[in-house]
Amino acid sequence: MDFLVDYYLAIKALHIIAVIAWMAGMLYLPRLFVYHADAPVGSELSETFKVMEEKLLRVIMLPAMLASWVFGLILSFLSNVAAWSGGWFHTKLLLLLVLTGIHGFFAKLRKDFAADRNQRPARFFRIINEVPTVLMIGIVFLVILKPF
Repeated sequence: MDFLVDYYLAIKALHIIAVIAWMAGMLYLPRLFVYHADAPVGSELSETFKVMEEKLLRVIMLPAMLASWVFGLILSFLSNVAAWSGGWFHTKLLLLLVLTGIHGFFAKLRKDFAADRNQRPARFFRIINEVPTVLMIGIVFLVILKPF
């Protein structure tokens, strides 16, 4: 535990880097879905989107999400335990669980595209693209302001 305390700021920096990478993917993947939804099934463009979506999810988003959770949990355990009882912390945790669920939903959508089973229009993906942004804004405000 002393090792972790000695490297608290490095862990915090790694957490922030992981969150930035995860959010970049969470904002970009549904944008790819917007364009993919309009691409003809079986076309070269559709096949290119499949590769891009799979690599984005597997190489960037999943490791970044896992790192965000690991470093975030470490930071939580190293922080003042009294902060855990704050309503802001519970609300942030709830929003984080929703964001993780959205990540899983995006992974399912990617599988649907990969199997040429997408039934949703581009407009759906334009709307769903805003969900991670709203969640991110809520999480950041809760962490910085600790309003309750």
